[in-house]
Amino acid sequence: MTRAADDARWLASLEGRASERLPPPVFEYVAQGAREGRSAARAVGSWAEVPLYPHVLRDVTDVRLGVELLGTPLDVPWGVAPTTLQRAVHPDGELAVARATAAVGGLMVVSSNAGTPFADIGATGVTWWLQAYVPADRALAGPLLDSAVAAGAAAVVLTVDTPVVATKHIADRSVWDVVDPALVRVNFGAGYDARPGSEKAMDLGPDDLDWLARRTGLPVVVKGVLRGDDAQRCVDAGAQGIWVSNHGGRQLDRAADTAAALAGVRAAVGHRAQVYVDGGVRSGADVVTALALGADGVFLGRLPLYALVGGRPDVVRMNAVLRDQTLEAMRLAGCRTVADTRDLTAPEPSHPL
Repeated sequence: MTRAADDARWLASLEGRASERLPPPVFEYVAQGAREGRSAARAVGSWAEVPLYPHVLRDVTDVRLGVELLGTPLDVPWGVAPTTLQRAVHPDGELAVARATAAVGGLMVVSSNAGTPFADIGATGVTWWLQAYVPADRALAGPLLDSAVAAGAAAVVLTVDTPVVATKHIADRSVWDVVDPALVRVNFGAGYDARPGSEKAMDLGPDDLDWLARRTGLPVVVKGVLRGDDAQRCVDAGAQGIWVSNHGGRQLDRAADTAAALAGVRAAVGHRAQVYVDGGVRSGADVVTALALGADGVFLGRLPLYALVGGRPDVVRMNAVLRDQTLEAMRLAGCRTVADTRDLTAPEPSHPL
């Protein structure tokens, strides 16, 4: 077996290994989708359904994977999407992911429900953004936002697809029956959840983007967009990034695959804002496909969590394998830079004889 084949098998085995090693309620929480799980189940295969039309007769000796997201140069075009319960997956949690991400020159988006203080994450040197929900009482978000800014967050990612938390069908015990509450939400003040207005806002609107930008002084990215018209409204309201996401299939079940929604959002936004995507990305070929469909950056949700079961070394290996696979896919597609991928999803228009 070649090294590349061995690496591919290892990458594909991470989910199964996680199912064997994690407590069943923790693995179920990480892997499950909302209700019947249709959106979650479709995600992984959706990227492979997009045909690519590679270029040939191009010099691909020197392939560069670097991108610039919101003005920050990165060495790879993928980052880590925000997920909670990282310390339930491995004791080092966010710190292991942050250090592995910094080592590859990537970007980490930190959940507001993280189990590690923002200051400790920032001290690793990783480039990071804060993911945030807006509470019904906007003022309650202030201390969390302030602490993230103080710890070096470079942007705030507003999740907009969660006015309520979707129903999950629990097979046995809820994860919250087995996980120590001290492993999550450590960046919120004591008694936060008991305060009136701490529930997620159901009246989010364009004004919230402006409020977040003014409150933090940071660029605002809107996460959870699947429609071009919504993307345009977000950009009109000041969003500097649009994140195409269906929340890993964990919110509205039957929501469209991000692979299907990405090109339409990119076309609607044009060059007015950057566009990012997550959802079912499991290989370098998936990364290249997402870039070809118009993503400026690709984010990984469950894959880093599955790798995290083995701690920082396995998250480092995951990034190394993904880097090798992405480099190979770029070379085979005749692309030297991310910009070269943009026409891979459509053949060249025919010319009259």
